[in-house]
Amino acid sequence: MSKNRIKVGISDAKISRNPADILITYALGSCIGVCLYDPVSKIGGMLHYLMPDSAECPKKVEENPFKYADTGMKKLLEKLISFGTYKRRMQV
Repeated sequence: MSKNRIKVGISDAKISRNPADILITYALGSCIGVCLYDPVSKIGGMLHYLMPDSAECPKKVEENPFKYADTGMKKLLEKLISFGTYKRRMQV
């Protein structure tokens, strides 16, 4: 397996099924980066969110749910589960 760097931008999330891939983000600053990994399925994901709560601006959620912790984590979990991970096995 070749290593592939997958860049996760601000207000972005990425997933990989390749254990050799490297999910990477830059310039976290006041943002938060969250990584989830299922060691059995070897599927992982990263969320780089900017704001904690989407309630302050619901219209912006439609444009980019990954900008907010609450909606971004929900979307990332849904995507990871659709790829074959199990929530109870995930490491954060």
